Formats: sequence, structure tokens, C-alpha cells
Amino acid sequence: MNTNQVAKLLGVSASTIQRWVKQLELPMERNERGHYHFNDEDIELLKNIQTQIQNGTLLQEIAPVQEKKTRKGTVKAIEGNAELERLYSIVSELEAKVNSKADSVASYQLLQHRREIEELQSQVIDLTKQVQSLQAQLHEITKTTLPEKPLVLEQGKLNRKKKKFVSSLFGFLG
Repeated sequence: MNTNQVAKLLGVSASTIQRWVKQLELPMERNERGHYHFNDEDIELLKNIQTQIQNGTLLQEIAPVQEKKTRKGTVKAIEGNAELERLYSIVSELEAKVNSKADSVASYQLLQHRREIEELQSQVIDLTKQVQSLQAQLHEITKTTLPEKPLVLEQGKLNRKKKKFVSSLFGFLG
């Protein structure tokens, strides 16, 4: 069976199967294209791993499997191939460049975020000053509109010139 078929059988993703094989260093058979090929014994081993994980065992805690006998159909590595060594060195250089670029991008993003945070802090300080100024102005306005001493009426009454309301209305008749 291939990786996708085993993944469907176990109810997990193909990448999960691949991760188990890589992290536990399981000696799985590969075809000519480098894809994993699983037999019944391999599937039982993967079912056992799945059971352990479902029971709460961490993948790192599962003991690696002892090396199996080399089976027919496995691809043997070519030793001493100069072209292969050249490709490995090119891949290593590219990985180093990618890591360097990733580091510089992350540094740039951190600096950009720092600038944005500093701008926001500056705006908060300005807004705080404006609020304090407005509060002081409000205090001054309420202070000047409210008299400091309450009005005291003489003998409890305010002296007003009283008009006879009714007579003023009908004053033209009289």
C-alpha cells in the first residue's frame, strides 16, 4: 500500500504517516521514486503507534524500531557520486541563503512593528495631553458660571417691582 492508502485505512493524513516514519526513523521500503511502500507488517506497526498516541503517549516517547532486514525493492544509495555531492552542496548553499533571507525579513518586520508601536505611543501621549487640557477648560468654565457664594435674599424674599398683571392687560379699558 502507498502512504495515502495507509492514511485512509488509519483515519489520519498522509503527512501524519510520513511524520511518524521520519520521527521514529522507521525503516520503510521505498519505490523507485522514493515514495513509501507499506506491507502488512508495516501497517500493523503504524496501527500500534496510533494506539499508543491515542492512549496519551507522546510521539517522542515511542521507542524507535530496530533496523529491519533489507528487503528487496529498496533503493540503495550510490556512493562516491560527484554529481550527487555537487547537488548536496548547492542545496546546502540554498538553504543557508533562505535562512539568511528569512532572518532579514523577520528583523525588518520587527523594526517596522516597533516603529508602529512608537507612533501609537506618541499618539496616546498627545491624546492624553488634549484630554487633560479639555478637562482644565471644562473646570474653568464650570468655575466661572457657578457663583462662589450662594445668593442670599433679604428676609427670604427677592425685592421686585410688582406689577399688577391683570391691570396691565386691561389697562386700555380704564
